[in-house]
Amino acid sequence: MRYIFYVLPLLLALGLASADPKITLHGMVKSDERIRSHGYPAETHEVVTEDGYVLTLFRIPYSHKLNNKAQKRQPVLLQHGLFSNSDCWLCSGPDNSLAYLLADAGYDVWLGNARGNIYSRANELISLNSPKFWHFDWHEIGTIDIAAMIDYILDETQYKQLHYAGHSQGTTVYLVLLSERPEYNEKIKSGHLLAPCAFFEHGKSAIFRWLGPLVGTPGGVWNQLLVDTELIPYNNIVNRLADNGCGSGSPYDSICKNGFLMFANGGYENINLTSMQAMIETHPAGSSSNQGIHYLQLYASHEFRQYDWGSKKNRELYGQDLPPDYDLSKITANTHSYSSQNDALCGPQDVDTLVSQFVHLTEDHRVPWSSFNHLDFIVAKNMKELVNDLIVERINSYEGR
Repeated sequence: MRYIFYVLPLLLALGLASADPKITLHGMVKSDERIRSHGYPAETHEVVTEDGYVLTLFRIPYSHKLNNKAQKRQPVLLQHGLFSNSDCWLCSGPDNSLAYLLADAGYDVWLGNARGNIYSRANELISLNSPKFWHFDWHEIGTIDIAAMIDYILDETQYKQLHYAGHSQGTTVYLVLLSERPEYNEKIKSGHLLAPCAFFEHGKSAIFRWLGPLVGTPGGVWNQLLVDTELIPYNNIVNRLADNGCGSGSPYDSICKNGFLMFANGGYENINLTSMQAMIETHPAGSSSNQGIHYLQLYASHEFRQYDWGSKKNRELYGQDLPPDYDLSKITANTHSYSSQNDALCGPQDVDTLVSQFVHLTEDHRVPWSSFNHLDFIVAKNMKELVNDLIVERINSYEGR
């Protein structure tokens, strides 16, 4: 069953390639290469987690536009969403992407990559081909990966705190870390949650309707088939074919954008197609099936809680029949939320629930643009004015600027 995830995208990509003889394969452009192509310096760092995963961090230490190389610069960590990677913070270029805007504002910018995506596909203890490699979800990404990234960055930069910004799953893991390991609140100078995802009772995406009944509750056949596998597996040939078939100037770009928007919904009104095509080069980036299953469990339960393994295993792991809720009252770091009306995954009603339980939330900002959707936070043509400029402004305020 798991091989269907390889076969379907492969058939699509091969079909696109065979339909157009002009399509030729070219290599993947990694985050550090993208950064350097715009004149910025770039570094690559590896962080090994306590359970052996090797995570890749990319860094823009300073902006070539500023004379600040010798100065100390406050670090900022940016964390991607589900199926994504560090390239999502770069695909709209220097004039719009948050990573470049923060570098140009004088910050030391770090781009995280969670275990299992194309930049973090190694473990010093477990083979990539073992199901044990994929035995994790966003709970471990939050409590282990993000904690390791923060500690590494603070050690490298000799700062006591950093600023954090995350999109989608990048917000979920922030909430998980600070509620489960509240000592990390002291290491966050400010947090910025783009399209915050914790509650899903009112989710409108077709994904919830199609897959929720299959894997939203534990114990079914589909759970047993899909647990601990790679979800939408990364395959270099498929990605390269899709990149060529969906890249700039391709007659198949409508197929590609429809594939992404089928997941996130919301329409095309704000999408910058050039940014979308740049993102497709390395997306989808790979993740564990458990991450998707866990989100679907939240949709079914209407709660923000840990992974549900069924009552028997829950009692072994948690000492109770149902998994424990994440206690959002433990999050005390200065945190700003940025959400939108047209988000089909983490919509306004569910953000209302999050805000009501997030007792120490600093700001609940709603994007004043009715068509702005989940993906628009990273690929919209108007995201700079509606979101990114606000984030830079908020971070500047914590620095006394």
